[in-house]
Amino acid sequence: MTRRHDLDWVRVLAFALLVVYHVGMYYVSWDWHVKSPFAGAAAEPFMLLSAPWRLSLLFLVSGAASAFLMDKLRAGFVGVRSLRLLPPQIFGMLVVVPPQSYFEVVEKLGYAGGYLSFWGRYLQADGSFCRDGDCLILPTWNHLWFVSYLWVYTLVLALVVRVAPRLRASLTRGLEALLRGWGLLLWPAVALGLARLMLLDRFGSTHALIDDGYNHAQYFAVFALGFLIAHSTAVWAGVERLRWPALLLALAAWAALIAYFVGFADMAPPDGLRGAMRLVWGLNQWSAIVAILGFARRWAPRDSRLLRYLVPAVFPVYILHQTVIVVAALGLKPLALHPGLEAPLLMALTFAVCLAAYEGIRRVYLLRPLFGLPAAARRRHGSAVRPQPAP
Repeated sequence: MTRRHDLDWVRVLAFALLVVYHVGMYYVSWDWHVKSPFAGAAAEPFMLLSAPWRLSLLFLVSGAASAFLMDKLRAGFVGVRSLRLLPPQIFGMLVVVPPQSYFEVVEKLGYAGGYLSFWGRYLQADGSFCRDGDCLILPTWNHLWFVSYLWVYTLVLALVVRVAPRLRASLTRGLEALLRGWGLLLWPAVALGLARLMLLDRFGSTHALIDDGYNHAQYFAVFALGFLIAHSTAVWAGVERLRWPALLLALAAWAALIAYFVGFADMAPPDGLRGAMRLVWGLNQWSAIVAILGFARRWAPRDSRLLRYLVPAVFPVYILHQTVIVVAALGLKPLALHPGLEAPLLMALTFAVCLAAYEGIRRVYLLRPLFGLPAAARRRHGSAVRPQPAP
């Protein structure tokens, strides 16, 4: 089975974009763990350029990767995915994420205690860190919610395949018929738009797993879609063929969203317009995904030494990046640098620190599974066995 290097590159670049996006969260007016004294609305149009689709893209690619891995491992699929996802999730919640919560209560609540004192309260699930009736839930997974969702979706997927082994092929054939021609751009965009229209007000976006109906509707849908179309030559050919129309639709929808949010920044929009723009959100979300996947397939990037380095680095960098951003941002804060200088510096520091940490992690056998890396490659018959990529 030929490896999909185009999807490897999409995964690597999508996670890199996630780092850039979280740096941006420090500078916009939207709520986040810590905020720059220069935070405002100036960068928000650029944040909206990727906000609708960046996570959906990751779930779709993860779904496709799950298809390839399931075909290879068969009965061992759930075990391998669990060993890859659960140790980083637990270790991350106990060790990696707490500094984010600590600096959040320092910045927002004026907490004056030391880190070790806070960490003890964090591990004891102290619920007394509150402001205006809103209490911080501890322990928390913060940005690692993606790992939990991916593991749950993996279990659901494996269960369905186990119970109804022929359903996968039937659904794939149905999708190939539905996504023929312009249906490839239309129907998923409509489904995502309707999910936002009908579920966002009811559920919001919590990332808390059990009460996150809207996010499950969109993320599990694209995860399952990626799984079902992984081997579909017809669908991937359509994705490549429609890459330019998809790009133009994505940019047009983005411009419409910017005009909407700017125009109604200080007033409530009419209900009808709000509903229409949620459909536009779905159009932007899906058309951007098609454009990215289509251009990646068209360019057909080959395997390379750089790609083989970056693919396993993705998961450790993802686990560490948000804590590094928070700590580095507050370290730079006393310098009062202009955001035009500070933001690129913060991005560079985050990537440098995370990749340096990865260099250490991948060399320490006991640390590897805590950051989603398989056991160190072993030699068989004189040749190294290349580890599977992180999810």
